[in-house]
Amino acid sequence: MIEPSKDKRRSGAGPATAAFDPNGAVGRKLKSFYDVIETEPVPDRLLDLLEKLDEAERKAKGGL
Repeated sequence: MIEPSKDKRRSGAGPATAAFDPNGAVGRKLKSFYDVIETEPVPDRLLDLLEKLDEAERKAKGGL
């Protein structure tokens, strides 16, 4: 068994930690993808579905 003080998975050191660094290459690439998606408009179909859900919830509560 590995002693906790010698377990590199818990120490925050090593290449696995670098992959989750928000300022690393992977983090920057994910942020750029997110920024593009964030600016896209919500599809009309999704808005229609949300409106139908709201209407169904209003009807279920008895408040037409």
